[in-house]
Amino acid sequence: MDTTRIHALTCLLGLVCSVWTGDDFSAPTPNIIIMLMDDMGWGDLGVFGQPSKETPNLDRMAAEGMLFPNFYTANPLCSPSRASLLTGRLPVRNGFYTTNAHARNAYTPQEVVGGIPQEEILLPEMLKKKGYISKIVGKWHLGHRPGHLPLENGFDEWFGAPNCHFGPYNGITTPNIPVYNNSEMVGRYYEDFQIDRKTGESNLTQLYLQEGLGFIFTQALAHRPFFLYWAPDATHAPVYASKNFLGKSQRGRYGDAVMELDYSVGQILDWLNLLGIAKNTFVFFTSDNGAALMSGIMGGSNGPFLCGKETTFEGGMREPAIAWWPGHIPAGTVSRQLGSVMDLFTTSIALAGLVAPDDRVLDGLDLRPVLFNNSVIDRPIFYYRGNEMMAVRVGPYKAHYWTWSNSWEEFNKGINFCPGEEVAGITTHTQEEHTLQPLIFHLGRDPGEKYPIR
Repeated sequence: MDTTRIHALTCLLGLVCSVWTGDDFSAPTPNIIIMLMDDMGWGDLGVFGQPSKETPNLDRMAAEGMLFPNFYTANPLCSPSRASLLTGRLPVRNGFYTTNAHARNAYTPQEVVGGIPQEEILLPEMLKKKGYISKIVGKWHLGHRPGHLPLENGFDEWFGAPNCHFGPYNGITTPNIPVYNNSEMVGRYYEDFQIDRKTGESNLTQLYLQEGLGFIFTQALAHRPFFLYWAPDATHAPVYASKNFLGKSQRGRYGDAVMELDYSVGQILDWLNLLGIAKNTFVFFTSDNGAALMSGIMGGSNGPFLCGKETTFEGGMREPAIAWWPGHIPAGTVSRQLGSVMDLFTTSIALAGLVAPDDRVLDGLDLRPVLFNNSVIDRPIFYYRGNEMMAVRVGPYKAHYWTWSNSWEEFNKGINFCPGEEVAGITTHTQEEHTLQPLIFHLGRDPGEKYPIR
């Protein structure tokens, strides 16, 4: 990492200490940091049983905070999940629910013009009412054309890209992805911000870390409440890591990427402690969807769960999740709450002292009773794929009304969402209906969804 910059920031702490007085650094509204990983699986963290020892900082974060073993995305795909996090609404409500252009401004591959609908209210737009300064670092993925970029949707600052780092690009029919510093394009992936597809080397995660640390410092010095949406994409295939991490893990390039992201999380938490603002900063770590098992060695682990990204089996929908807030969230607690990325919207605005908008349906819960008292709020989890509700979870029971992994056409091309995990009659390659007699699983006894109880 760029130790010179970190050293310079650290030296400025003397100035901070001369401005702040006393030991109480609390403010009327807490700072909020949401760390959203890309295609990182539930089983990639040591605290969830990963034996490869790549996540000591995340394991420490869990020991100091609250672990959510039952936390879900709203859709097993990047864009819809991110839209739901920032709006607190199911994809079928906010319009982001599919991977093609047929839905209402649904998805953002390069050929699609649309983006997040203008009528949606995003989290940074709400927080602005309380004086928050908001920054996104990393992957946006909710539109790449004017009118749909972060600075036009409530964020004050942005360093990152509107899309993912797919490639290679030919510059004509498939243009390279730009990288922005606020409204200025400062380069492109595979050119100015090189990702070496042969070695997997890239310094992007370190740049994202430095951007996050610098933003935190600037806002802390100015006594401004801030929202940092830190969304690196290193664990999305083709995975990458910086030179200092390549070859260091036991799981190849993917493990190297996880190791560097874990290091970055540790640096951010340490920075909050060093600045004396940890007790006034709510931090939440999660992922946008399950590990992409179709990526082979470039994908992660979903632990004991069936299948992965793009499916509504547990491996596609259940995410690693940790809440951290020293002095507020009891350390070392494990929540039994069924949580959702949509809860981050509702919880964040409640923490900021804001009232939720009353002109629309919000699907996210206010998790404050869970975070502070380890309470459990009854709620179902809906498993959507596109605009189809495939399954519902209530308590430990999950009912599948439709099952489907991926199409025969994809499967015959070697694309497999459930490699080595196929279950006859369940991981089907055609969409099978079970609405008259749902397939019901007890996830406590059968987390791999292999043995329906009816």
